[in-house]
Amino acid sequence: MKHHAFGRMPFTVTNVGFGAWQIGGSWGDISEADGRAALNAALDAGMTFIDTADVYGDGRSEKIIADVLKTRGGARPMVATKAGRRLNPHVAEGYTTANLEGFIDRSLKNLVVDSLDLVQLHCPPREVLYQPEVFESLDALQKAGKIKGYGVSVEKVEDGLKAIEYPGVVSIQIIYNIFRQRPDHLFFQEARRKNVAIIARVPLASGLLSGKITRDTHFASDDHRNFNRHGEAFDVGETFAGVPFEVGLQAVEEVRKLVPAGATMAAFALRWILMAEAVTVVIPGARNAEQAKANAAAADLAPLSADVMAATREIYERLIAPHVHQRW
Repeated sequence: MKHHAFGRMPFTVTNVGFGAWQIGGSWGDISEADGRAALNAALDAGMTFIDTADVYGDGRSEKIIADVLKTRGGARPMVATKAGRRLNPHVAEGYTTANLEGFIDRSLKNLVVDSLDLVQLHCPPREVLYQPEVFESLDALQKAGKIKGYGVSVEKVEDGLKAIEYPGVVSIQIIYNIFRQRPDHLFFQEARRKNVAIIARVPLASGLLSGKITRDTHFASDDHRNFNRHGEAFDVGETFAGVPFEVGLQAVEEVRKLVPAGATMAAFALRWILMAEAVTVVIPGARNAEQAKANAAAADLAPLSADVMAATREIYERLIAPHVHQRW
């Protein structure tokens, strides 16, 4: 794995990090033991970036991270969390200084730290991005030492472009993968110009780009790939990257033909993301230690050729773009 400066912050992170949504919940039955093993395997492989959120398992993910890091000791990785989705209803009016500070205090307690490395607004309503007072609140919390920096996790490219107009925003987390290519049209250029770190999430399109999902794959009732197929619980773009399931399966078979001998499709899909120089870190999740090790190894694949990159773009434009390009 390569190491990058995390935008304008004094952190250096590996280009493959650990996405901790799965060890929190909404991915079916993943035991705490498997979650700990996955995180330990990621850290053993050298990963130095962990992404979580206060709502992943209602704090379970943050607490597992804290316990694993305490047990391991030594140099700590950068840990990014998120705030805002605990609001019910999740509306712009809820993004007050008091609420944000309350969410941050809770994460400080869960992660057992005095200051959060990075807090990200968790896919806030678009109106929040037009409220400077929200970002002034984050500036004040940073000045008070409760957070070292802040960013925004977004659903749409337009929201990312708006968020980086605020000088204090040091990072944007956005969906970017073979099935969601729009960020590299304009957003990545602007982010690089402003030295904003880019965290690429949903890199395997909720497992579609692992190549292991079929029409007959069963998803548990508490797996978002079951209960959020049409955006019933949160933005549908978070589930299978917003691609209709049957369309995704068709595209996967075409992508499969491009995977080099000896590589898995998952590794290929992660390596594809790392071809974008604007991406600071990609954050695949892992259900167990084996998946975490495989994610780390993806960075060792040889760079993809221009022909292969062009072929993935053609598949995207022909099959996927009509369903996702203008939506996100």
